[in-house]
Amino acid sequence: MKLDYILMDVFTTERLSGNPLAVVMKADGLLDDQMQAIAGEFNLSETVFITRPKTERHSAAVRIFTPTVELPFAGHPTVGAAVALGLELRTTAIRLEEAVGVITCVIEKTDRRTGYARFALPHLPAVAGQPPDRLQTALALGLDPDEIGCGLYQPAVFSAGVIYYLVPVRNAAALRQAKPQQRAWTEVFPLGHSAVYVYTETPDEDGIDFAARMFGPGLSLGEDPATGGAAAALIGELAPHAPDGQTEYVLRQGVEMGRPSRIMVQIRKHGDTLMHGGIGGHAVIVGQGSLDLED
Repeated sequence: MKLDYILMDVFTTERLSGNPLAVVMKADGLLDDQMQAIAGEFNLSETVFITRPKTERHSAAVRIFTPTVELPFAGHPTVGAAVALGLELRTTAIRLEEAVGVITCVIEKTDRRTGYARFALPHLPAVAGQPPDRLQTALALGLDPDEIGCGLYQPAVFSAGVIYYLVPVRNAAALRQAKPQQRAWTEVFPLGHSAVYVYTETPDEDGIDFAARMFGPGLSLGEDPATGGAAAALIGELAPHAPDGQTEYVLRQGVEMGRPSRIMVQIRKHGDTLMHGGIGGHAVIVGQGSLDLED
């Protein structure tokens, strides 16, 4: 069995930045354990497998794997898969069947190897648990307790398909200084995959509203350069403080890793009710190849 794959950098227009992604095409013949093994072989934060959709009017079905677990939803594989298929099929709309539901992506082609995709969340973020206390959170992140919290934002736990602990910190300096303490990590953050999204407001950065870092040892990620699923969860915490109507935010991630990324976050409210959450970003093809799985 030989399978073509594409290597992409997502949430960026610059090659060798953003979040790397492997997109395995025409993966219908693979078993679950083979997909997991291939994701481990690539050893990227995620690998996405494109298969035939169950419903003919949809573009494709996708399966998303970290090196150790399958995820029902993730933002950077969704953006990357949508751009890859949009460029291949020369279409401006892609409907993807994911475990979390059907996701409709709007595609804008930049050039033959680069595009922009945005999509509405199939499930709006919901509270998924209680955060640990401020002292435990600070110790787990190697920070002082008074560095936890940012303006109106306080620690929370939300999920838009995958559970994330959302931890606001005082400023960009505190964000840079955060250093996960592995010893008690899963005890402090026991829910889901113990994934923590640390973020702050960035009033001094032109064109950037928030900065974030994602630590996911339970996902075998360590630190992730760009995490669309976490940004989707963050919408749940941002929405109560957003103005009525539609608001767009630009969120940077990966700067501390040398992999700068830009995630577009869209919120639409009517009164106090969140009506829509959206994620968008660029993706660029950086390489192509084939997997040779024949004996």
